[in-house]
Amino acid sequence: MVTAVPWTAERVAGLAPDPASEKAGRALATPAKWSGAGASEDAVWGFCQGSGKKPYQTCVEFAEPAFRCSCPSRKFPCKHALGLLLLWAAGRLDTGPAPEWVHAWLAERADRARRAEKRAEAAGPKDEEAAARRASDRAARVEGGVAELKVWLTDRIGAGFAGFDRNGGEELRTVAARMVDAQASGLAGGLRKAAGIVGRRDWPEALLAELSLSYLLADAASRLDALPVPLAETVRTRLGFSVETARVLEGGERVADEWLITGAADEENDRLLTRRTWLRGRRSGRDALVLSFAPPGRPLDASLPPGHLLTAELAFYPGAAPLRALVAERGIPLPAPAADGGSIEDALAAYARALAADPWLERWPVLLSGVTPAEHAGGWCLSEKDGTALPLVPYAFPWSLLAMSAGKPLTVAGEWSQSGLRPLTCWHEDRAVRL
Repeated sequence: MVTAVPWTAERVAGLAPDPASEKAGRALATPAKWSGAGASEDAVWGFCQGSGKKPYQTCVEFAEPAFRCSCPSRKFPCKHALGLLLLWAAGRLDTGPAPEWVHAWLAERADRARRAEKRAEAAGPKDEEAAARRASDRAARVEGGVAELKVWLTDRIGAGFAGFDRNGGEELRTVAARMVDAQASGLAGGLRKAAGIVGRRDWPEALLAELSLSYLLADAASRLDALPVPLAETVRTRLGFSVETARVLEGGERVADEWLITGAADEENDRLLTRRTWLRGRRSGRDALVLSFAPPGRPLDASLPPGHLLTAELAFYPGAAPLRALVAERGIPLPAPAADGGSIEDALAAYARALAADPWLERWPVLLSGVTPAEHAGGWCLSEKDGTALPLVPYAFPWSLLAMSAGKPLTVAGEWSQSGLRPLTCWHEDRAVRL
């Protein structure tokens, strides 16, 4: 995808790896800091004078986007790339043909992409017989692990939770390790989460709830063939079986719509960065989740900026409550000056329906209109005019929301979970603000 339409400053800010980089990038978004700067349909480029004699050579390709800078920073994008993009967003870069060094970099990237495509073609179709054998072996290991876990959970819950607090959940981590050996990563993750609950306030009740979900998953896994196909697909996914991208693109449910990108949340787990990007179809009303991954220090996919509208066709992964999707075909994201949300009652009703189809659902997207941040019972919440409210997650500090609300209702998008609502985006004075 190429574009000659400048991005908004908010979209550029969404690329920043941290607030310090964004602030430093804004300080560099002035023509006086740059020489030889320009823009084309594919990229922006320029030289930024730093503390040394030689200026830093900076270039950004729009397609992924991809970044190149001669500065020593290990952040992607660095402050120079952010400053250059902010200049472009402000319409302060002249357009024209790219200089030779930019053209060479773009050509190198295109050549690498062509070579990768040829390697994939040369590899040919995979050995279906060997793949089937590996799948059968894994299924047998998972089946054994499921049977072992069901017996252990039945015996352990029957005996009570005495002792868990003394060993700090080590017994749960030991069983989780056995599930890893059985290649049932989903069950292992649930047990590790349960181990982290031990010792917290009111932990026995929370531990019982978590172990109940693990037992429900193990029980469903032991009778996959008897489950409806969509539910069986959900159970396999929760166990840790992956679905190939090619399969989703070829056979997944397709939904074409104008999608509002409601928010994005980044997390680091097991030395892997994950970005959850939420979308809502303006015509279909469908919610969708697009995931992207990157090792620490590398940029995550920034092609879906929150607060923008994207005309696209999504391909959904199979499941009882299809939510995760791939962007199969897309246009150019354009700023959404406003968003139409629903009520808290509507959001909770949609969550209840999804939870009934997928009991292991951890997060659900909400888009609320007419809510105001308020303090309640020592914490914070989003409240409607009649007093109906959703609590915010304990670690959410709503100072930005409070400042933009000034006591007036807002439209807010976020993630709802058992811990509360995590605000991601709000709309203020006809613009989206990422929180």
